[in-house]
Amino acid sequence: MDDMYNNSENQYQPQQPSIQSQLQYQYQPSQDNLEEPMSMGEWMISLLVMFIPCVNIVMMFVWAFSSKEKKSKSNFFKAYLIFFAIAIVFAIIMTVVMSAAIVSAIDGGGYYY
Repeated sequence: MDDMYNNSENQYQPQQPSIQSQLQYQYQPSQDNLEEPMSMGEWMISLLVMFIPCVNIVMMFVWAFSSKEKKSKSNFFKAYLIFFAIAIVFAIIMTVVMSAAIVSAIDGGGYYY
């Protein structure tokens, strides 16, 4: 039985895989689900539309949630909407705080003798 473990045929000798087989297992991104990136002209038109009051708010929602838009444009405007909502909430809070400060300064600012 000892002879079975000492026999060179039965000994396990790990071999390192070749470089070519290592490269074969590296991550290869699929070319099927890649989309064409937005061109600079498309970005310029999108940003110019954002300068038009009221239209910009509507177009943010259209571009963010449309299934026909490119994924990068859709994701950009989803993030833009999140920052837009944060800015509106911040503006409302600041308006309330400043209004309260002004009202308290006007009402309680002076003493009458």
